[in-house]
Amino acid sequence: MVFDTSQVTHHPAIEEIVELICNRTQNTDKNFFRPMVAFFLGKIASNMRVTTISKDRGEVPVNIYACVLGASGFGKGYSVSVMENEIINQFKQNFFEDVFPQVAEDGLWKLANKKAAAKGTDPNEEHEKVLTEFKRLGAYPFTFDSGTAPAVKQLRQKLLMASCGAISTQVDEIGSNLVSSTEILNLFLELYDQGQVKQKLTKNTAENQRSEEIDGKTPANMLLFGTPSKLLDGGSTESDFYSFLETGYARRCIFGYGTANRKAFHTLSAAQIYNNQISPQNTSTIAKWSDHFGELANKSFFEWKVYINDAVAIKLLEYKIYCEKIADSLPDHEEINKAEISHRYFKAMKLAGAYAFIDKQTYMTELHLLQAIKLVEESGECFKVIQAREATYEKLAKYIASCDGELTHADLHEQLPFYKSGSAARNEMMNLAKAWGYKKNIIIKHRYAEGIDFFKGETLQQTDIQKIKLSYSTDWTSDYKYEEVPFNSLHKLTQIPDHHWCTHAFLDKYRNEKNAIPGFNVVVLDIDGDTPIEVTKELLKEYTYHIHTTKRHTAEVNRYRIILPINYTLTLDAEEYKEFYQNLLQWLPIKADEATGQRSRKWATHPGEVYTNEGELLDVLPLIPKTSKNDDFKKINASSENLPNLEKWFIRKMQHGNRNNYLLQYALILADSGFQLKNATDAVLAFNKKLQNPLSEDEIEQTIFKTLSKKYE
Repeated sequence: MVFDTSQVTHHPAIEEIVELICNRTQNTDKNFFRPMVAFFLGKIASNMRVTTISKDRGEVPVNIYACVLGASGFGKGYSVSVMENEIINQFKQNFFEDVFPQVAEDGLWKLANKKAAAKGTDPNEEHEKVLTEFKRLGAYPFTFDSGTAPAVKQLRQKLLMASCGAISTQVDEIGSNLVSSTEILNLFLELYDQGQVKQKLTKNTAENQRSEEIDGKTPANMLLFGTPSKLLDGGSTESDFYSFLETGYARRCIFGYGTANRKAFHTLSAAQIYNNQISPQNTSTIAKWSDHFGELANKSFFEWKVYINDAVAIKLLEYKIYCEKIADSLPDHEEINKAEISHRYFKAMKLAGAYAFIDKQTYMTELHLLQAIKLVEESGECFKVIQAREATYEKLAKYIASCDGELTHADLHEQLPFYKSGSAARNEMMNLAKAWGYKKNIIIKHRYAEGIDFFKGETLQQTDIQKIKLSYSTDWTSDYKYEEVPFNSLHKLTQIPDHHWCTHAFLDKYRNEKNAIPGFNVVVLDIDGDTPIEVTKELLKEYTYHIHTTKRHTAEVNRYRIILPINYTLTLDAEEYKEFYQNLLQWLPIKADEATGQRSRKWATHPGEVYTNEGELLDVLPLIPKTSKNDDFKKINASSENLPNLEKWFIRKMQHGNRNNYLLQYALILADSGFQLKNATDAVLAFNKKLQNPLSEDEIEQTIFKTLSKKYE
């Protein structure tokens, strides 16, 4: 069974008030506002001591816990202010002027008569004592934002004596106030289900006498709201928050998560936005619900009973089974998610009870339940967002990439609360950040100078093969025009005579190293050696390339250029580019001109032979200086530094397996390079011995040499 509530609309009180708040805050993301409004509906119902009654669960108080997070500037404080000062203001006024005094007076007389009957004393005398104690317990706060557990229990004692009202707390900036609210949060864990809590035993003295314990229920409401960046900071605050979720708040809270989404307002003029904010419809909505809630603050609605008939109770049970099946399908380590999902039915029942009371209905309808389920399911989606929080190393990688210039450990420790001071912990986090960043196109460069570690990050932009960056001119140094061209049109440049081009753009179009503007997505290699073009084509067959001959190319002397687009646009300074180019030459399986590692290097065009191929873009991450991937690349090269580039090329490939196939490719390359059969077989055997796990000579004879002999035949 799937509970599809897509065709169900939210309760009018939720939807109309949320629409009003969206107009006021110029924010269209309702995932924050709906749970917040639901909290206030629960607050109204619980102060009137509304309960749901069913045959299977008995009597359950209606109350709401909500945890809503929104980015800074979302309108959190403003929306709460609208609810308190414009929407439920009449309810609060009528409740304190009419309902609470009347109900409390009745409650105190009941308590006095009960004591008088038990002791055989005068009811009037007992009433005086009860009234004195009631006043001694202080004024009743409709809402509080902080406190202590003894103070809350004292307030609870007052409400038990009055038999009216609810305990309601609203904690703003929960990220900053979580630790200071620990005592209250622990107490509210007990209060949620039935509004009951165990008393703490204190020493009874003449100055501090214990109050007589009164049996009863005091419903509690809680609203926690703030910014996710403060709460989910990757440090101790986040750890404490998830500890509370695991302890029980995951199953108790309705969650909201909002992001500032004002796109719908960006197309409007200031006058249109202003008119929306002062629209008569807004005034009408405020008046409608303020009056309606004010009417509910009437003694005739006190202790309202919302009955759940058999059909609705069965529907609720079906939802409970549905939630538990989903929870049971989750792995054991997802304890918080399992708890949140398996208890959604209970949150839905309490919220549906509030809806029924708002509608002045004595029976919960199926629509009330489905409307509550819809909001609770949306709450579950918001909880997923909260659960999918960034790991600390993700935040570290993003932070380093967002900063200009280099950072030290001291900088990171000062700016990031989760960055540890211990070398082992921070090194582990940095390594994780580098590994995560590698998958997310973020590189973190690391250098060590004078005993200090320096880190610099960059978010890489993937290369668009239709936008190859280059500049060109008919002059050696001046008037270099920058352009982005499709790679498959590159021949139009390389084949025209008397032109020069570069892989970088230049300030004032003047070509020199000082004027080079960082940012390139293609590399050029100049081949002046014995490697035939056919061999190069075979070696680079898996890559996208453009090869063209230069004016000194002949059948006997191989002179050509290889142009390779790279998978990311890199922004390297002059020194970094030189080191990068040296790494590129180490990667290349053939010999290339080593005096070409300048960003301002120009390449002459020539109408000659052209060869192109479509394949992968060259992965440059292992070649970027001062990165962990480059360190790995250098280690591999260092282990085979005495080998020719061609042998290094195949050794790197053999790390991924299939040694026989790569050794055969090596043999065929030797043949194409002009080796005699005997020389080629000797070279293959010699190369095989250099491998960590060489093939047996028998296997080479039966497979590789047979194929090689056929090629020579």
